[in-house]
Amino acid sequence: MVAATRRSLLVLAATALALPIVSPSVARAKPPMPATSTSSGDSTSKSSSLDAALSASPSMSLAEAIAYARAHQPIAKLAKARIDAAKAVAEIPKGQWAPQLGVVGEILGGTANNTTASYVTDPIVDIPRIGGSASTTSGNFKPYASTLVAIGGTQELFDFGRIAAQSVALEAYVDVEEAAADAGRLDLELAVAEAFYAVQGAKAVEKAANAAYDRARAHRDYAKAGVEHELIAPSDLARAEADLAKIDVGRVRARGGLDLARTVFAAAVGVPQALLDAAGDLSAPAPLPPLAAAITKAEERDPLVKLALADLAAQEAQAKAIGAEMRPNVFVTATLSARAGGATPTGGVAVPIGNGFFPVVPNWDLGLVFSWPLFDGVIDARVDAAKAKAEVAKSALDVRKHDFVAAVRRAYFAVRLADETIPALEHALDAARINYGVADARFKGGLASSLEVADAEAVLTSAEIELAVGRYQLARARALFDRAISEGS
Repeated sequence: MVAATRRSLLVLAATALALPIVSPSVARAKPPMPATSTSSGDSTSKSSSLDAALSASPSMSLAEAIAYARAHQPIAKLAKARIDAAKAVAEIPKGQWAPQLGVVGEILGGTANNTTASYVTDPIVDIPRIGGSASTTSGNFKPYASTLVAIGGTQELFDFGRIAAQSVALEAYVDVEEAAADAGRLDLELAVAEAFYAVQGAKAVEKAANAAYDRARAHRDYAKAGVEHELIAPSDLARAEADLAKIDVGRVRARGGLDLARTVFAAAVGVPQALLDAAGDLSAPAPLPPLAAAITKAEERDPLVKLALADLAAQEAQAKAIGAEMRPNVFVTATLSARAGGATPTGGVAVPIGNGFFPVVPNWDLGLVFSWPLFDGVIDARVDAAKAKAEVAKSALDVRKHDFVAAVRRAYFAVRLADETIPALEHALDAARINYGVADARFKGGLASSLEVADAEAVLTSAEIELAVGRYQLARARALFDRAISEGS
């Protein structure tokens, strides 16, 4: 979304500089939104053929647009969902403190050379007893039935900090997602601000183009009247007609740029309408803070720096959690079972009813278990891998801090350059207006041709549009600087 927005803005700026005129706007109907903008229209404009679905263009201020985007943009909802998912994952290790219960039922057949009852080991229910034993003087291959039904459970008593280490490791990823969400929020606000300023800049270009069209039409009408009274040569009227037609073509093309800017703005904000207008005019940005102070203050709150820090903490916590798997464990186990085997028991006891097919012999057990894995090569290797990832995260943090300072400096001087350009552009516009006034007066006094007026008109229109684009570039540069120092628009 952000990359697409910036590409569209570059297209708009290039269009504004290459096409010194903008088409007349289409009257906008009032939709059910905070405000509605309507642009001046021309009855002869072909833009009235726009699809009816594009006729309703709501209008928002920058603050309204950012608030709406935060609440409705899918990317904002995705960030919240990712945080909620990370929090849910962080709760998983705590479940080890809850008792684990299970039921098992078995029936199997096999030889009984070493035991009168055989059972399959089950990971859900602990089965510590195997029944009575019956040794044989010689093995045979006669099968006997064995059955088992049991219910049992385990309860964690003391884990030596293993579960806590696992929880800390997973909770660290919540911090990662929150830092990523902050970065995404600032990027979203930047995209909205850039699109907002692009619409305002395009509207300023349109205003200048309409003024140019009005001047060209007045000049054409004056030349036409002069030809009718044989005071002006027909060649001057032909040139005035050609200039007016060229300006009209440019208006239509640039109008498409304005609609593009409104479309990008609507997409950035996330409104359902195809077009969204920007309320208000481009205003002068606030003064820049001192560069050194801005860097020092912003480094503490830069979300990408926080993201790199959170990722480093998560990798270090993960290494500790993996190492904690080698710690001892103490738990209680209990089982209530009924079982039977079909082999002949020792001591003259009769075979249970059903010859092992019915579990009729009851048993129960209760035990306290202490276990301690002394060596596990796989766990050691996983710890080493996690530590290596932590070193990568540490290097990434250093890179981010370096890039952060460079980005703030670039953005700072870009704002200064754009700001220092405005007075020169304003002076150029004043000079162009004077030049046009002189050329127009000379033409009406019979001292100049339409060529001189057309040249003065081109200079004036270019100056008006360059000032509009310059103000847009200043607003955009300040938005980029605010993003670099992690300040919302």
